[in-house]
Amino acid sequence: MNAQELSQYLADAPPSVVRLEVEKHFDALTDKQKRYAHFISKASFAGNRIVLRQVSPESEFIYDFIIALHKASGGDWKALAEKAGVDEAGLNAFLQYAAQFLGNSGNYKSFGDSKFIPRCDEKVFASLASTSPEAEKHYKATNGAIFSTDKPGLLHLGFTDEGHLTTYYPDSPDITKDEIDAVAKWMQKTGLLPENTRLRKTKDGVFELLIASAVTSIPSEGGDIGKDTEYKITEGPLEGKTIKLVYGDYAAEMKAITEYSKKAAENAENETQQKMHTAYAKSFEEGSLEAFKDSQRYWIRDQGPMVECNIGFIETYRDPAGVRGEWEGFAAVVNQERTHAFGELVRSAPSLIPLLPWSKEFEKDKFLSPDFTSLEVLTFCGSGIPAGINIPNYDDIRQQEGFKNVSLGNVLSAKAPDEKIPFIADSDLEIYKKYRDAAFEVQVGLHELTGHGCGKLLQETSPGEYNFDHTNPPISPVTGKPVTTWYKPGQTWGSVFGGLAGAYEECRAELVAMHLSCEFQALKIFGFGDGTTDMDGEAGDVLYASYLSMARAGLTSVEFWDPKSQKWGQPHCQARFAILKSFLEAEDDFCKLEYEKEDLSDLTIKLDRSKILTSGRKAVGDFLQKIHIYKSTADVENGTKFFTDMSGVGLEYWGTKVRDVVLKNKQPRKVFVQANTYLDEATGKVTLKHYDATLEGIIQSWADRE
Repeated sequence: MNAQELSQYLADAPPSVVRLEVEKHFDALTDKQKRYAHFISKASFAGNRIVLRQVSPESEFIYDFIIALHKASGGDWKALAEKAGVDEAGLNAFLQYAAQFLGNSGNYKSFGDSKFIPRCDEKVFASLASTSPEAEKHYKATNGAIFSTDKPGLLHLGFTDEGHLTTYYPDSPDITKDEIDAVAKWMQKTGLLPENTRLRKTKDGVFELLIASAVTSIPSEGGDIGKDTEYKITEGPLEGKTIKLVYGDYAAEMKAITEYSKKAAENAENETQQKMHTAYAKSFEEGSLEAFKDSQRYWIRDQGPMVECNIGFIETYRDPAGVRGEWEGFAAVVNQERTHAFGELVRSAPSLIPLLPWSKEFEKDKFLSPDFTSLEVLTFCGSGIPAGINIPNYDDIRQQEGFKNVSLGNVLSAKAPDEKIPFIADSDLEIYKKYRDAAFEVQVGLHELTGHGCGKLLQETSPGEYNFDHTNPPISPVTGKPVTTWYKPGQTWGSVFGGLAGAYEECRAELVAMHLSCEFQALKIFGFGDGTTDMDGEAGDVLYASYLSMARAGLTSVEFWDPKSQKWGQPHCQARFAILKSFLEAEDDFCKLEYEKEDLSDLTIKLDRSKILTSGRKAVGDFLQKIHIYKSTADVENGTKFFTDMSGVGLEYWGTKVRDVVLKNKQPRKVFVQANTYLDEATGKVTLKHYDATLEGIIQSWADRE
């Protein structure tokens, strides 16, 4: 790669280190609630090495290298650098890389799935490693992978047969997408869920499903699909091949997580929480996702807790096949004041959802009012911390039993100092700066609750049983004709739409939020305006900031599109880019990108505030209607083609000219410094330790966890 291409893979200099403030909320808990939060926190972080192994083969070695160097330094990095003969610039490059690595739990960006490499020579890292035998051992184990850029395809996560890197299919260099798909179909047919598995193809051609569990052999009462562990395939592309279930993936970590989950159960506030953590413990010990689904059922029923949590193999964005989950776990304290506004939103949802552009046949028979809380995060273990969460992801639970929403308040409000805001016109900057946080909170609230929470999947739930009138199918508002497709028994939304499902669903949820944020009654819930339509008042300012933010997010998203493979590396970015295109294609010059210079260095977004409720909303509604109906009816053929076209970038204009100016103006992403909790066994009291929002502070926080 040339220097310009390589520059986009360099570590942030410096990364934007921000502290998650939680002390005030944590201090308000009772001693028992603090112990409950402590054990959930310990269980979550006990899975950190799982995340590292899910990112890249070298990530765990890099982590151990950083921790060993911290130990050798005793916290005095300057003294260590002097001992190693490394200058200040070299030390800074190491600290910047280490902070970004720890903030992403791996050497690939959690937002973008592209590798980042240090801004210094390899000699700097080698010299630092030489100060400690332990650090040197871990550094040598990385086998040059920290700096390697010789194979451009490996700078991005993805399928191995497309030249990319994935550890969801370990030690399987010749496994193909078709084989992965065939195993997925077998799992779907047998009822074995994939989220806590990895898939390995042995040299003998056996397909081993590695199941995350503390036990290293199948439980005595059997697993989720019985007592067998070997299955001979009798039909399809894998005919004659063997699929083998192998228990004990991440066994040491799963054992620790199981024990902490049991401790959380002992400190639970009520029977529901106790049953939830007991189900977690069974799932993590035995590798049972049926037990995990039970934990999620109890989680939904645990309404209004003071300490909120979720833990497990949850989001499937980083598996290139889109079905295997990355480890994550969080413990958080409820912010009662902000939660009140979300409670009002939940109460209003049944009157907001019918305003969406489809008929009741494509909507849940009954909106299952969820818990929606504003949280102050104590602990979040995973590759990145989101601003909001809507789970569980299991369609059968969501459709029939419900879900929960959380908004992560101290993540939303975390600010980096001296943050630059490119592409917003000077005339819009004041409103944008003043209302972008409010707009983001409205967007997250509507996105999580009404976006992910709305919509019905038309299904043949079991042979001959349907959740709609299949003899008189509903009329599609897209075609004006009766629908002809739906989900067959055993199919899920994820299994049908595959790797595209993540970006597609994020786009649908974002569009729902953009559509409903035009309802001034919705803006009133968040404290803006009196519910009457007024584009010139404060509610209008929030709405304008919201549409500007989405346009800007779509524009800056092209950073995460790779010109070499011509693929997206981040589902949220693919979604937001598609929405920007819908803005630009809207009627009546609703949105334009303005520039005078040939190199686009003066590029700004021009969005007509007076047309948001007309051209803007119509563009959003038309786009939303199509992708919702395609999802609802399992129309993967039309859905895939439409969404792929809308999110298509192309090399010349977007992929080169616009992307170049976006890269020149890109801002470092935030990495969060999280507190640690300590339990005094004698008194049963838990104390909180905070760390400075510095490069050294984030390293210290992780070293203390070890």
